[in-house]
Amino acid sequence: MLDSKIPAVPLAQQWQTYQETARLISPANKRQLEIIVIGTGLAGASAAATLAEQGYKVKAFCFQDSPRRAHSIAAQGGINAAKNYQNDGDSVQRLFYDTIKGGDYRSREANVYRLATISTKIIDRCVAQGVPFAREYGGSLSNRSFGGTQVQRTFYAAGQTGQQLLLGAYQALERQVALGHITMYTRHEMLEIVQIEGKARGIIARNLVTGELERYFGHAVLLCSGGYSNVFYLSTNAMGSNVSATWKAHKQGALFANPCFTQIHPTCIPVAGEHQSKLTLMSESLRNDGRIWVPKTPGDNRSASDIPESERDYFLERRYPAYGNLVPRDIASRAVKEVCDAGYGVGSSKRAVYLDFTDILHRDGRSVLQDKYGNLFAMYTQITGEDPYTVPMRIYPAVHYTMGGLWVDYELMTTIPGLYCLGEANFSEHGANRLGASALMQGLADGYFTIAATIGNYLAHDLGMSPVSLERAEFVRAEVAVRARLDRLIAVRGSQTVTSFHRRLGQILWANCGIVRTEAGLRSAILEIQALQSEFWQDVKIPGTVDALNSELDLAQRVADFLELGELMCVDALHRQESCGCHFRQEFQTDLGEAQRDDETYAHVAAWEYQQDHQWQFHSEALKFEQAQFSQRSYK
Repeated sequence: MLDSKIPAVPLAQQWQTYQETARLISPANKRQLEIIVIGTGLAGASAAATLAEQGYKVKAFCFQDSPRRAHSIAAQGGINAAKNYQNDGDSVQRLFYDTIKGGDYRSREANVYRLATISTKIIDRCVAQGVPFAREYGGSLSNRSFGGTQVQRTFYAAGQTGQQLLLGAYQALERQVALGHITMYTRHEMLEIVQIEGKARGIIARNLVTGELERYFGHAVLLCSGGYSNVFYLSTNAMGSNVSATWKAHKQGALFANPCFTQIHPTCIPVAGEHQSKLTLMSESLRNDGRIWVPKTPGDNRSASDIPESERDYFLERRYPAYGNLVPRDIASRAVKEVCDAGYGVGSSKRAVYLDFTDILHRDGRSVLQDKYGNLFAMYTQITGEDPYTVPMRIYPAVHYTMGGLWVDYELMTTIPGLYCLGEANFSEHGANRLGASALMQGLADGYFTIAATIGNYLAHDLGMSPVSLERAEFVRAEVAVRARLDRLIAVRGSQTVTSFHRRLGQILWANCGIVRTEAGLRSAILEIQALQSEFWQDVKIPGTVDALNSELDLAQRVADFLELGELMCVDALHRQESCGCHFRQEFQTDLGEAQRDDETYAHVAAWEYQQDHQWQFHSEALKFEQAQFSQRSYK
C-alpha cells in the first residue's frame, strides 16, 4: 500500500502541523549522521548546503567537473513566488490553484499547497544570498507573467535566472565544503543503491576519471539527479542529463510514477538537421511580448515582412482569448503542431511558427526589449544567424521537462526507506503539465526547506548508529553487480555506436509517445523498443576498457537505462486511457479538440514496480482534492 503520510488535518494546516509534530534531532546528534546527496543542481546543491548548515555530515556527488555545470544553470525565464509585489491579486491560494489546474488535476494537492506556501520564503533566501533579480525603477523586485496565469508572479534575472540561482546555491554549498561539513565528489557517477536490512545505506559510484568503483556509506541517500527528457535523444536538456540514478533505484524497489508525463515546450528553436544532438529553448518569458502567428494561407512562402496583418493568423489569441499567447505549454505545443500539420508552418522545413516582437518594438522601442531579453536575442542570433529585432523568431515544440519520476510521500521519501528524491527527479508537484517558472521553485523548495524539516523524522531512529563497514556483504554484492554490468557492456564489441541506438530510441518515442499518442502507436512502440534493446545488447560498440576514463562506456550505461525507461513510458501511456495535460491520447478529446479527462477512472498517480525485464506491476495512489474541485480546464 502507498502511504503518502499526509497529515490528517485541513489542507492549509498540513505543513505547519507536520513541522510541529515531526521528530527533532539535536545539533550534537546531527554531527554523528551522514547523508549522501546525488546531484548538485538547484535541488541537490540547496539540500546539501542546508543539511550541512544544520550540522549533518554530507557527501555530495556530481558527474560534472563542477556543481556549477548542473543543468539547472540553463533555466532562463524565472521562478514563481506568491509575493503579490505587483498588487494584481496574486496569493498563495491563486498560485496553488493555478498549479493544480495547470497540471490538469493530476498532482497531489497537499504537496502543491506546501510548494505555494514555501514559495514566498525562497525569494527572501535568494535575495539574501545576493541573487541579482531584476528590479523596478524604485528598487522593488520586478515580476513578469508565464503561461497558465493571469498575474505577474515570476521573478527573473534577465534570461539567466537558473544560472544566478545556481550560483547562489553553489556558494552556499562551497562555503560548507570549506568548513569541512560537505565532502564534494565531482566526476563521480552513482551506479547502484546499497540497501542494508531494507534501508538505503550507501551507494556504489564510478570515478569517471580513473574508472574505479568506490563504496560510500550514508545514513540516508538523497537523489537530486534531474529529469529524463534525454530519453528522446533530442531535447532541451544538457547532453549529459540522464535517468540512471533514479532508474537504478527503481530496479531496486523504488516505484516510478507517471513516466509518460513528458512536457513539450512550445518555444524552441526548430530542428535544423539530422546532425543535431541538442535543441535550444527560447524562454517562455518571450511570450509576454512576442505574438505567435502563421500565414492564413497554407504553403505561403513569402517572408514574414511581406505578409500583411490581415493575412496573419494569431491562432493562440484567436483560440484562447483570455490567456492568448500565455496559455500553458501543453496547449500551446499542441496548437503549434496542429497548424504545422495542416500546412501553415513557416521556414524551409514548414515545422515552425513565428514569434514576432514587432508590436513591442513599435510601442516601447528596442532598448526596452534589450533590457528584458537581450541575452536571449543574442543567443538566437548566434544559433540561427537571424536578427529577431528585424525578423520574427521561428519556433517549434521540443521535449523539455519530465513531470514523472520516483514516487515519493509527503516527506519526499521513496518506497525504499531512507531513500529520498527531490526536484525534477520525483513526480509530486506538477501533475500532467508543469507551469513555466515552477521547476526552479520546486527544486529550491525541496532543497532549502522541505527536506530539512522531513529527514529528521526518519534519522531520529538512527541515533547512535555507527557508520557501516564498507566491507559488509551488501556493499561487496552491489559492487560485484555493477562490475558485471560494466563487463557485459564492454564485452559486446558490436558494430553500432551508442549514439545511433539513442537516436533511434528518440525517434520511436517522438513519433509515438510525444505530443500526441494513440493506442496503435504505443503498442507498436513497445515492440520496437524491445527489439531495439535486444539489438543494443548484441551489437553496441564500446571502445576502451572499464578501468579507465571511458566516456563512451558512461554513455552506454545511460542509454541502456533509457531503453528500459522508454518501454515503461509507453506502457504507462497505453494504460492511461484518457487525455490530460501533456498526455494527449487522440482517442480521448472533446469536440473542440481539447484533452478529455476521465476523473472517475484515472484521478490517480500511476506508480510502477519493477519485477523483471519487460514486466512491471501497477500500483496507484488516489488523488483526492479538498479545495480544488475537478473542472474542465479552459483558457478561453
